[in-house]
Amino acid sequence: MNTIAVTGATGQVGSALAAELSAAGHDVVGLARGIGSAPAESAGYRTRTADLDDVEGFARAVAGADAVFLLATGSHPDELVAKAVATGVRHFVLLSSQGAGTRPDAYATAAAYESAVRESGAGWTILRPSGFASNAFGWAESVRRNGAVFAPFGDVALPVIDPLDIAESAAAVLASPGDRVGEIYELTGPAAVTPREQTDAIAKAIGRSLDFAELSHDDALRTLSAVMPAAVAEATLGILGDPTESERTPSPDVRRLLGRPATSFADWATRNAGAFAPELAKA
Repeated sequence: MNTIAVTGATGQVGSALAAELSAAGHDVVGLARGIGSAPAESAGYRTRTADLDDVEGFARAVAGADAVFLLATGSHPDELVAKAVATGVRHFVLLSSQGAGTRPDAYATAAAYESAVRESGAGWTILRPSGFASNAFGWAESVRRNGAVFAPFGDVALPVIDPLDIAESAAAVLASPGDRVGEIYELTGPAAVTPREQTDAIAKAIGRSLDFAELSHDDALRTLSAVMPAAVAEATLGILGDPTESERTPSPDVRRLLGRPATSFADWATRNAGAFAPELAKA
């Protein structure tokens, strides 16, 4: 049985991926900086503490793994990947970003990780997701308190993806990584949707009307810069407000990997309605 190490195992993609791989019978090690054992034990996999900025600690954490699901984060991609290969890792499934392909200067860290795995001598597969549907969780408080969504570029449509589709796609690759060596998959939702349309989908999911208020570029930049580097925030607004043809076009790659359409934003909103209306979570 191959051993698969999953970085970001406390995150929305990594936790779902680790649980899915474990349920399928794989030997899984969940890695994260502050990971606890209880959720992993109930899902049937082991955990180890790992920090992607700690190259030596990461190498110890992945020792014994045949494949690694790797987040494109951390300051030393070349050294980190090389150390992992030296421990015996034979394949990387890298969770990169759509921006690494369309705006590599702005998404330099993701682009550097892509280069590192390509040049590692190990097998590699790269996943480039579009914006996450779950970014809409950032609207949850204003929906609950004000009955409104505040967002920029209300009429610009993008094919956002359900994070669980990313996890399932990664699991499909890791189930037979040798069949996916050297492949790059662009992971998107099935259709481009605007923030106004996302607001309508959330309203339908929770059974109440919602207002949409469009933020200015500057207000949105201040909000994003509080949670990400300024250059990445500016690039993100570039995608949100002035996407390239490839950024606004749905990709068939989720269907190619999973044999089904990607999950719609409306279905994501229905599944997560409790985040926007707590009374539904309690029902």
